Amino acid sequence: MENKLPQKILILRLSAIGDVLHATPVARELKKLQPNAHITWLVSPPADKLLAENPHIDEVLVWDRRPLDKAFASWNLPAAFRELKKARALLKARHFDLVLDIQGLFLTGILARLSGAKRRIGIHERHEGNPLFMSEMAPNIESSHKVHRYLSALMPLGFDLTTFKPGLTLNLPESLQGFAQDFWQAHGIDQQQPILMVTIRTTWPDKNWEPENFGKALSSLPPHVQVVFCGSPGDEVFIKEAQAKMNRPGLSIAGQTSLLELAALLKTADLLLSCDTGPLHIADAIGCRTLSLWGPTQPDVYGPLTTGHEFVISPHDCRRCLKTKCQYKTNACMKAITPEMVAVKLKDILDKG
Repeated sequence: MENKLPQKILILRLSAIGDVLHATPVARELKKLQPNAHITWLVSPPADKLLAENPHIDEVLVWDRRPLDKAFASWNLPAAFRELKKARALLKARHFDLVLDIQGLFLTGILARLSGAKRRIGIHERHEGNPLFMSEMAPNIESSHKVHRYLSALMPLGFDLTTFKPGLTLNLPESLQGFAQDFWQAHGIDQQQPILMVTIRTTWPDKNWEPENFGKALSSLPPHVQVVFCGSPGDEVFIKEAQAKMNRPGLSIAGQTSLLELAALLKTADLLLSCDTGPLHIADAIGCRTLSLWGPTQPDVYGPLTTGHEFVISPHDCRRCLKTKCQYKTNACMKAITPEMVAVKLKDILDKG
């Protein structure tokens, strides 16, 4: 049978770091379905860096959504319309046949319509209004995991979800070859000894575990395990709180790396300790083992699907709320995870080598 899939296909997933990586299987499986298709991905900085070397994407189209968000937040409608006009010009010029909107926002629905593509496939998410802009909706599948829900957009094109083999895509540029070795050497890290990288902050207040808990959990590690804190410059104050509770050394490299440089370091690390945040998914994509802590979100929805990953799930009844801020203002679900629980898991994983 002749394959009649459209040739010019646009994937819409603007942000964020973890979600963009979770969506990379869509491009990979789409390329298998239609090897001759020209696949374009519209993304907003800084997540565009994660797609630059993706072999399944023919064009990474960068559109910064932040000015639009700022305009809407201040009710500056003329500025908002100017930003949407820029997006329309960017998209219309490419004459797409099909749009796969795997973000499901009202905004991405508008962008799908502005692209001019006649066929626009949306997925079943919780965002109101997006289906109004779609020409059709993907099946509402039983799986709750984001990767599977994103892949459902391919089902109207003939994709069989049962054939999917888990794995995210994140390729590093040649310019980063040897970066990790040089970086570790410059910072006095022995690459022959275990390297445990730690990221202690997230963009959701609800998903944060107290810095002092990280310090207490890390204190029980044997001296040959090297602890390296990573993150943004703003994380430094929290890292210092964790370090103050440690009875062992712990290096901070917060703010010293780009996203791809962090990925290069994670590729050489033995383990990442993290909450549910971007570096966790970078580690998954790059092949680094992880131990992650879960409260308002859960690993069956957002966690790694590949092997080599362990989870500490809050025992508190009030977990899995999916709220960015605790409605009770207690953050009880994350507080129910004790340093002892994490220390036991860390020891078990590192002992296995």
